[in-house]
Amino acid sequence: MVNKIEIEINSEINIGISEKDRKEVCISLNKLLADSYLLYLKTQNYHWNVTGKMFQSLHLLFEEQYTEQAKAIDMIAERIRALGEFAPGSFAAFSKVSSIKEESAIPSAEEMIHNLVHGNEAVVTTAREIVSLADGCEDDVTSDLMIERMQVHEKNAWMLRSLITHQA
Repeated sequence: MVNKIEIEINSEINIGISEKDRKEVCISLNKLLADSYLLYLKTQNYHWNVTGKMFQSLHLLFEEQYTEQAKAIDMIAERIRALGEFAPGSFAAFSKVSSIKEESAIPSAEEMIHNLVHGNEAVVTTAREIVSLADGCEDDVTSDLMIERMQVHEKNAWMLRSLITHQA
């Protein structure tokens, strides 16, 4: 007869961050997920619907940005799960907490650029707030993810802004 070794599996999360801190970080990550998802949706919508003289370059730029954003959305949701919470996944849940609002009309190409600058800046602002929170509870993984997101969205905002800034 083979001896069975019983292994006790502890389902408690023990990663050096208290449950209270994990929940607080997740509340903020939910907002970032919502902001990121709505920016993704807006960017993809603009990719489909942009017209005008800058069509080709904007169509490609928007595709590049929404493709990167799709991967980031997954990383943010997976971080929420790793911290022990469920990630929201509905437009209704996102629209309650997002600082980015959807539009009812298709804007001009220049308005699209302006809107995406503001959307990228909103994601940066949300991520920056989370860095402070995550640093306070020594959640280096979340801080690192936020710094990565800030770098991407600051660069996106700069590139978009460069398309409309008129220099003397």
